[in-house]
Amino acid sequence: MNEINVTFKSPDEILEFVNTVSKYEFDMDMKKGRLIVDAKSILGIMNLGLNNVIHLTMHTEDCDDLMEKIAKYAA
Repeated sequence: MNEINVTFKSPDEILEFVNTVSKYEFDMDMKKGRLIVDAKSILGIMNLGLNNVIHLTMHTEDCDDLMEKIAKYAA
């Protein structure tokens, strides 16, 4: 399991992020406070809000490629 904190500045960033993570088979969750949503859900992430630090958990050990692609969202 790998974890990273991310933040989004615009809805376009959320759309781009979801398009990127949806290409991977493993499960991913995003958490802010007590809310937990699927990282592949555009509406779920938008519900967490913009300009917030969101904790992303990837349920795999082999995600180096994905980590490089989403590094620009790191909080």
